[in-house]
Amino acid sequence: MKRFTVDGSDALENYLGRICQEVLRSIQALFRPSRLEALVLGGGYGRGEGGVLHTEAGDRPYNDLEFYVFLRGNRLWNDFRYRADLSDLGERLSVAAGLHVEFKIDSLRRLEQSQVSMFSYDLVSGHRRLFGSQTLFQNCAHHLAAAHLPLAEATRLLFNRCSGLLLVRRLLRKATARHSGRRGWCGKPPGETMLTKAQADFVGRNLAKAQLALGDALLAAFGEYHWSCPQRHRRLQSLSAVDSLPGLERVLQHHAAGVEFKLHPRRIFKSAEAFGREHAELCALAARLWLWLESRRLEHPFASPQEYGLSTVEKYPGTSVWRNCLLNARAFGPASLLGALAARYPRERLLNALALLLWTGDGSEVPGLIQHLQRQLQTKASDWAGLVRAYERAWLRYG
Repeated sequence: MKRFTVDGSDALENYLGRICQEVLRSIQALFRPSRLEALVLGGGYGRGEGGVLHTEAGDRPYNDLEFYVFLRGNRLWNDFRYRADLSDLGERLSVAAGLHVEFKIDSLRRLEQSQVSMFSYDLVSGHRRLFGSQTLFQNCAHHLAAAHLPLAEATRLLFNRCSGLLLVRRLLRKATARHSGRRGWCGKPPGETMLTKAQADFVGRNLAKAQLALGDALLAAFGEYHWSCPQRHRRLQSLSAVDSLPGLERVLQHHAAGVEFKLHPRRIFKSAEAFGREHAELCALAARLWLWLESRRLEHPFASPQEYGLSTVEKYPGTSVWRNCLLNARAFGPASLLGALAARYPRERLLNALALLLWTGDGSEVPGLIQHLQRQLQTKASDWAGLVRAYERAWLRYG
């Protein structure tokens, strides 16, 4: 039987197996056999590389459990019809399992007809089938071609992980601002800012994800991405002889740390200031890689994140106008259809906003930047914190 982890204990493997059996029973109780086509565990545990958190009480799971429910019929209708039921089921199972259980509705027919993406490649390459035919993905061979991943997939990976860096920056700024307002002995500010366990875990986890993503994005850009993270690191080492790559030596070091955290996560407790120094270095590396990648993808040079975020260059040319309008309405609300950006692919607005919010300070010193961000995010917020909240809402709905 395929393992959930590389080196987790038998007790952990058995525990994850019992969760999967409970999930299968619950899904079969929810859907008629004529509707349910397959149930698949994806993510790290589905690929056999799930995280193992070593504790005094034994090995524990760390990552989310990502289940894909393949249903017959129209995917959009199925999503509308069953999303709430699966969300409720996920919440109940999460409480019982002690980790987050997530369900995603999909259609085999849609997957067979769609182009390869990083998501589809990872899923088809490595998964655990709980229900469905052994030949489930027999018509999905094109999703195994990592060399055919478009450059936009590398951009999307960076976009999501840099969004995590933005949320980390917000948390660290809040924590240090509260701390600096206090007074210690003799009226002097107290020492370094200590975070709560939950805050430190959030920061450490998102920094580790960014460490991994920098190298993974480079691999995807060169057609060398692989579903196994140790194998990705070996491939990244082979790129070390390639000149002109942005900060490759440091990217390689961060990637090694990201792989280790992926397989063997740990609770990291540091001050906000110590985390802030790591965050600053990762943000600087990410900016260099972002500009290199997007200049390559769009065949247009960008000298700085500010230039990128303010540029009117279409970030996703050739996309459907009517579909873009629908996606913008979903991500930013119906009022967004009245603006000039309604016909643009909505991720473009988020890319522009992210580049400015993460790498351009609070924007108060750049004429027109706040107004530009308000248009991009369809918001009236006028300060950095409010703009980040608007960004987060749109990112969670769409990103």
